[in-house]
Amino acid sequence: MKNRKIPIAKLGKSHGVRGWQKIHILSDFPEQFKPGSTFKSDREDLTIEKIDLKRGLVKIKGINTPEDAKKITNRQLYTTEEETRENIKLKEGEYFWFDIVGCDVYEDGKRLGRVKEIERADVDYLLINTDEELVKEGYPKRFMIDFKRHVKDVDIQNKKITASGAIDILESLK
Repeated sequence: MKNRKIPIAKLGKSHGVRGWQKIHILSDFPEQFKPGSTFKSDREDLTIEKIDLKRGLVKIKGINTPEDAKKITNRQLYTTEEETRENIKLKEGEYFWFDIVGCDVYEDGKRLGRVKEIERADVDYLLINTDEELVKEGYPKRFMIDFKRHVKDVDIQNKKITASGAIDILESLK
């Protein structure tokens, strides 16, 4: 799934008379939005000419009037996993969410389930599909854990997450 499209921004309404428009960044990595960067949209590739992250504004190459900007308002900008790995350098203890999804979650050597998706709010939660054997024992089909609070180790190579306190969450839902 290396070429799967990952939404990273949405273009908003026009701003001013020179084709600038609002940009709503959906990514944790605003540094990828720089002049000359090209992103896929639903219809064509769009290249950033200028950007003002503090004000949340972007100028797309070839968009020079409010009327031009209105034609691409609400367009999503996408990247791929491959491009993301190429363009973003992670710090120690940081992970791409697309690497976390699909990891098996273990606690005390017992497989609890597999990460289905990440729910983002004030806290990042992992939505986990519970292991079939545990479901047969009466545990819920899905549960959530707080990434910062419950995840103790992440092994991307082996698609394995070690958790602490996740069993207690499952027990409370039984």
